Amino acid sequence: MKPPRFDYAAPDTLPEAIALLSAGNGNAKIISGGQSLMPLLAFRLAAPELLVDLRKIADLDRIRIGDDGVRLGARVRWCDIEREGRLATAHPLLAEAVRHVAHYQIRNRGTVGGSVCHADPAAELPGVALTCDAEMTIAGPAGVRIEPAAAFFRGALVTSLAPDEIVTEIRLPPWPSLRRWAFLEFARRRGDFAIAGVALFYDLGADMTIAGAHVGAIGVGDGPLRLRAAEAALEGRHPVEDTILSAARAARDEVDPPSDLHAPADYRRALLGTLLERALAQSLRRNPGANAHARAV
Repeated sequence: MKPPRFDYAAPDTLPEAIALLSAGNGNAKIISGGQSLMPLLAFRLAAPELLVDLRKIADLDRIRIGDDGVRLGARVRWCDIEREGRLATAHPLLAEAVRHVAHYQIRNRGTVGGSVCHADPAAELPGVALTCDAEMTIAGPAGVRIEPAAAFFRGALVTSLAPDEIVTEIRLPPWPSLRRWAFLEFARRRGDFAIAGVALFYDLGADMTIAGAHVGAIGVGDGPLRLRAAEAALEGRHPVEDTILSAARAARDEVDPPSDLHAPADYRRALLGTLLERALAQSLRRNPGANAHARAV
C-alpha cells in the first residue's frame, strides 16, 4: 500500500523541530530511522500531516560512556551500538540485547529513540531500559525534563511523550564490572518480534547471596514489565537450583500474557519461566572478572 500524503521538514536544530511539532497541533510526527513509522504509514495506521526528520540535528547520534553510565543519543542506530566495543564492558546487557533486534538491514537504519517512542511490547530496548532503571531526556516547548522508564512506558505503543516533545537521549546507570547478567528471548524466526524475552542482572555479595536483583520481561504484557515477584524470590538468597525454580514460578504467576496468532497465553507464561531459568543459569556461568580485567587494560 502507499502512504497517505504528508508534508516533510528536516530542521537543523532541536528548537526548530519542537516548534514544527507544536505548530502541527498533534498532526505532526517525528521520523528518525523510520523502521516502525514507515510500515504504519504504508498500512494507513498513521496519517500525519507533517513528518519532522531529525537527521540534521547535531549530537543526537552519539554514544557517551563515562562514570555516570551510558548515554545514547536518540538517533543512535543499532549498528552503532554493535560497533561500539566499549559497551562489552560498559553495558554488556545492552550489547547482548541489540544482537536480537530484527535483521541486519533494519539494524542499519533503526534508532534507539524510535524504539522507545514506538514502545512495542516485544521490543528489546524498552525491556532493557525498564529493567535497568533508565531515564529518558525529553525536550519540549517547556524545556527539558527527565522521565524514568517506569513512568515513560504507559502501555502498548503508548508513552508519556506529548505530541510536541522529543526524546533526545536514553541514560543507562553505571554498570559494575562484577555484575551478573543475561538476556534471552524466543521468536519463531530469528529477527522476529519475541514471543517472550527476559533481561536480568544482579550482584553477588561477600556471602554469595543475590543483591539488587532486576528482572524484566518483554512480549508477555501490554508493554515491558518488571517482574517484582521474581526479583523478591531472588533477593538475599543464594543462586542455587531451588532459588532459580522459585523465581521462575513467581514470574509465571505474576504475568498475564495475551493470546494471539503467534502464541496462546499459557504458552507465553510457560516460556517466560523457562527463559528465566535459563537466563539465571547462564548468568552464573559468566566470568565477570574477565570483564573487569578487560576494562583495566
